[in-house]
Amino acid sequence: MLPSEEAARRLGVKVSTLYAYVSRGLLESHPEPGSRRSLFLLTEVERLARRQQGGRRVESRLATITTAVTQLRSNDGPFYRGRPAPELAGRMTFEEVSALLWQCEGEHGDWTEPALGPCPLTAVSDRMCWALMLCAATDPLRADLRPEAIRRAARRVVAALTGVVGGDGPEDEPDAPIAVRLARRLAGPHAAGPSLSATAVDAALVLMADHELATSTLAVRLAASTRADLYDALLAGLATLAGPLHGGASQQAYELLATAERDGAARALNDTLRWNAVLPGFGHTIYKERDPRFSALLSLAEPLLSPDRQALLREVMELATAHDVPAPNCDLALAALSWGTGMPPDAGRTIFTVARVAGWTAHYCEELAERPLRFRARAVYAR
Repeated sequence: MLPSEEAARRLGVKVSTLYAYVSRGLLESHPEPGSRRSLFLLTEVERLARRQQGGRRVESRLATITTAVTQLRSNDGPFYRGRPAPELAGRMTFEEVSALLWQCEGEHGDWTEPALGPCPLTAVSDRMCWALMLCAATDPLRADLRPEAIRRAARRVVAALTGVVGGDGPEDEPDAPIAVRLARRLAGPHAAGPSLSATAVDAALVLMADHELATSTLAVRLAASTRADLYDALLAGLATLAGPLHGGASQQAYELLATAERDGAARALNDTLRWNAVLPGFGHTIYKERDPRFSALLSLAEPLLSPDRQALLREVMELATAHDVPAPNCDLALAALSWGTGMPPDAGRTIFTVARVAGWTAHYCEELAERPLRFRARAVYAR
């Protein structure tokens, strides 16, 4: 069953048009139990979509992906297993949300960092790839596809990726929450205290854990469709995340804030727009009016900023609004958290990467229940 927003999206129409189809008898709506929302049968929606195309079938085996992991709602943000992520941030830990996504709530797994040996002195993103490959190489049963084995491997990967993040913080306690470890390792010499920033980092991990079929998530599902093991599938996700238009968006927003602090808000925005059509950290392809994740994270991040930086952040946002720039998104909130508390410029990417392992793992498990090799796009040959 599809909610009205998803049914309208698949048909390429507005929700109001969708209900016009219902009134004309082209579709049947079904009440959602315990709610005033309407649901629609996937088969009926797809049949109407084919009818609108004159009965033609698309010459492709590219599958339509039905998922129960995350639903995106344009006004409310992502829902994890039916629960709104913005409301979970600050109420549930990253470990608890991971269990929700993996459908193993109440299971207390081992999140201890594995001993992988000396880490190479490279960029954090490269060290994460190194840690992931070492995790795979040291897992004697890496091809075990039982759900409990996959969850065990995922926890180990999250702990390993956290462990290779640099920083001058104190040594981690083996049983410290992931957010606490990450906040300590990201803390710079002028950062807010780890106990303060860990709450905001935990919320960021929760909010970034999944976002339906983002590009990197699709890459993980493609790998899962070939029955690659979890480590190789996660590596596909990391490779896709390496692009500056996906995982690196918050770092670009960080640079905008840093430039505004050095040169002033007006010059920073003007210089950025001189070379780019959009401002990093503003606008979103799904959330046309506002990104609900932005407010949820900023409410925890902003109190950690100095009064001067709070004022500068507000000036940047107000100047953007005054010139009809789209509303800020979660990347700006993530950048504000890292820039405002003295974390390194790539801290947002680091948090995003660790968080997304939770969502990737949930999608990996879900894809294993589908027939293998179901993805096959068709090319249109031209010369």
